[in-house]
Amino acid sequence: MRHLCFLLCALLLLSACGTEEGRLRQRAEELCRYVPDHELLEKSRGFMTEDFYAVLDTMFNLPQHEAMDHEWLYYFVTGNGGTIADYEVQSVTLVDDTHAVASVLVRQKWEDGSFDPETDLEEHLLYMERVDGEWLMSDFDGHKADCVRYIAGNRREQALREAVGAYLVREIGVHYRQGGLCVPVLMMVAEEDAGADSTLVYGDFWIFWYNLSGDTLLAVSGGNHAGCMTVCGRGDSLAVLSFEQTLDGAANEPSARRIFGTHYDIYSSMHSNDVVREAVCQEQLCEYVRRHSLTVRYFRHGPGFTPLECQF
Repeated sequence: MRHLCFLLCALLLLSACGTEEGRLRQRAEELCRYVPDHELLEKSRGFMTEDFYAVLDTMFNLPQHEAMDHEWLYYFVTGNGGTIADYEVQSVTLVDDTHAVASVLVRQKWEDGSFDPETDLEEHLLYMERVDGEWLMSDFDGHKADCVRYIAGNRREQALREAVGAYLVREIGVHYRQGGLCVPVLMMVAEEDAGADSTLVYGDFWIFWYNLSGDTLLAVSGGNHAGCMTVCGRGDSLAVLSFEQTLDGAANEPSARRIFGTHYDIYSSMHSNDVVREAVCQEQLCEYVRRHSLTVRYFRHGPGFTPLECQF
């Protein structure tokens, strides 16, 4: 009788395990359909853990050029180039009572249902977490931690840029003939951790004053201030403590070599490249125009007008 009870318990346990695995596999197949495809849909919120949704929401709302330059969104985007992602759940491993990992094979198929012969079969890992009795997606290919680090670095970089830009406007721009708008242009060369919440920011910095005439920014004045700034503070509370600039005239190159040190070659190649400077100016003018909701199509620094090519 004891052996019979033991056998029944074992069979019930195996049956329960099989039921759980089948349920997890079914849930994984359902969650696969909510892997973001070019945009994070609001309905996706109900299929993801709160922190994972927040990470993806932040990533999808980064400026497009930043996200695509670093290819972070490609971790979560499938179905590119007119194809649809086809998912097949290979297996599901229950890690503990509230965590599971599904192995998923993904291949691309055309909208007519045929498979793209040039696309390889890829294996991905779908991480699930049980929240309030329901299994939700908590990570994909283990890249959530990478995204969190990137977001933190991105926020730090933005805070540094804002501190440097504010210093240029406040301390440098006041010495120029002023117009209606003051726009800093930052050609960042390098950053170094100086300890005690301090960062050394090396750059080729520019400041421009403009007047807005119709849809055109007309330069009133502007100039270049290269060197190294010491930025102090934590989080978003950053401020420029000091700024060592390169000298004018014959002392320019020796002072630049001393200040930039091992970064001098990068600085020199940027400073002497008009094409790079024009591209950086375009990009940062577009950001300024977007941030201040201005309607601008052209800008003028010299005798001619230059189209402002913004991708909004």
